Amino acid sequence: MSNLTTAINVNVDAKTKEEATTILKGLGLNMSTAINMFLTQIVKRDGIPFKIENPHPSKEMIRALKQAEDIIEGKVNEKGYNSAEEMLEDILNDRN
Repeated sequence: MSNLTTAINVNVDAKTKEEATTILKGLGLNMSTAINMFLTQIVKRDGIPFKIENPHPSKEMIRALKQAEDIIEGKVNEKGYNSAEEMLEDILNDRN
């Protein structure tokens, strides 16, 4: 194998590039090294080196979000609290 290098021009969202550069700097890497690592892993794994998916909320999360909407809209008559301390005080008072 030869040690020839070649350039790649990639269009990236400016904010994404800035955030990635900051993270990479904290890891002691620059963008070029990180991209070379990524491409090397593609070759070694014969594919993308991580799972690519379109995440969907679980059924439990959908149920919880619906329940939260119902509470916010006043469809559920539940007592609310403004802080954890307020809730704890109420629980402790109920025990007496």
